[in-house]
Amino acid sequence: MDLGTAIGFILGIAFIIYGILLSGDIITFLNLASILIVLGGTIAATFISFPLKKVTASIKVVKNAFTDKKSEQVEIIKEIINLANIARKEGLLALEDASEDLSDDFLKKGILLIIDGTDPELVKNILETELIFIEDRHLEGQNIFETMATFSPAFGMIGTLIGLINMLQELDDPSTVGPNMAVALITTFYGTVLANLIFQPIANKLKGRSKKELAIKEMIIEGLLSIQAGENPRIIEEKLNTFIAPNMRKNINELGESEVA
Repeated sequence: MDLGTAIGFILGIAFIIYGILLSGDIITFLNLASILIVLGGTIAATFISFPLKKVTASIKVVKNAFTDKKSEQVEIIKEIINLANIARKEGLLALEDASEDLSDDFLKKGILLIIDGTDPELVKNILETELIFIEDRHLEGQNIFETMATFSPAFGMIGTLIGLINMLQELDDPSTVGPNMAVALITTFYGTVLANLIFQPIANKLKGRSKKELAIKEMIIEGLLSIQAGENPRIIEEKLNTFIAPNMRKNINELGESEVA
C-alpha cells in the first residue's frame, strides 16, 4: 500500500471540508444535480473518447496508484544473481528448473529464450519489443485519466451555465438569485476538485509507476544478456546495482558476500 497516495487523498478532502466549515455550511456544497452533471458528463465523454474495453481496463489499473512494491527491484536482482550463479556452476540448461520459481513473468520469458539457445541480439530485440507494447498499454491508462481531468472542469462550466440560465429565468424574484448563483458555482467547484485532486494526480502517479516498471524491465534485460554472455555474477551484481538507489544496495551486498561465487 502506497501511504503517500492514501494520505494525499485524505488530507486533500479533509482540508477542503475544513476550509468550508470555517466559513460556511457543508450542506451548501452538496448538490445532486451538480454531481450528476460533472461526474456523469465526464464519464460519458470518456466513454465517447475511448473504446469501452480500454476505459474499463483503466479502472482496474487505479489500484497501481495505491500500491508500491519498494522491494521489487531488490528481489529481482537477487533472483538474477542466483540465476547467474546457477548458470556459472551448472550451465545455462540448469536454469530451466530454476525458472519455474521466478516471480516475474518477463524475467521467466527471457530465461526460457536463453535456455532455447536464442541468439543474444534476438533475445534483446524480443524483450525490447515487449517493452514498447507495455509502455503503450501504460500510456492508454494515463491518457484516460488525463482526459477525465480535462473534461471535468469543462462540465463544471456547463453546469454553471445551466445554473445561470435557471437563475435568469427567476430573476423577477430577487430572493432566488443568491441560492441559484451558489448552485451554479458549485458545479465548477466539483469539476475543479475532481480534476486536481483525483484524476490528474492518479494520471501522474501511474506515470511514475510506469517509469519504475520499465526501468525494472530494462534492468532484467541487462541481467539476462549478462548471464547469457557468461559474465561473473559479481560483475552482473555491480551492473544491476546501478539501476537502484545506493541505500537499497545493502541487501544486495549482503547477498553477494554469502552467495556469489
